[in-house]
Amino acid sequence: MPTLPLNKANLPYPDPIHPIVVHFVIAMVFFAFLCDVVGYFTRNHRLFEVSFWNMFVASAAIFVAVIFGELEAGLAQAYEAAKPVLTEHTITGWSLSVVIVAMTAWRFVIRNRDPLKIPTAYLGVAMFLICLVSFQVYLGTQLVWEYGLHVKPVEEAINKGVLK
Repeated sequence: MPTLPLNKANLPYPDPIHPIVVHFVIAMVFFAFLCDVVGYFTRNHRLFEVSFWNMFVASAAIFVAVIFGELEAGLAQAYEAAKPVLTEHTITGWSLSVVIVAMTAWRFVIRNRDPLKIPTAYLGVAMFLICLVSFQVYLGTQLVWEYGLHVKPVEEAINKGVLK
């Protein structure tokens, strides 16, 4: 089977795709939570609908983000110092995909039972989801800005044997 040539960032395409898709998911989850909170306090049930559809699309998009994350993590030349953070980021990413889909399913049930109200328990769990997403953002930021995964100068240093 022929292999694709890799660029200086150790990718078969110009730039990492994972961050593009994952930022979309992050924005949708945060916006869904904001719509739920504002809708809860203002009793504007239309915001609940906006929230539901944001979570619905985020549920599909997170799997695209995880797939590209796995692909790009496999292509990254992760040196020893970066491996624990990369592993934690991977586990948290898969966990988030399950949590987001479960929250969307719960939101679907809530929406079907009474589209004009949202339980405070849901908002509490959604707040936990926001904390989990924020932790994942921290790990991803650390992988790029501290460890330089798929950053050309770091990849070149690894290729020259400077980093192991």
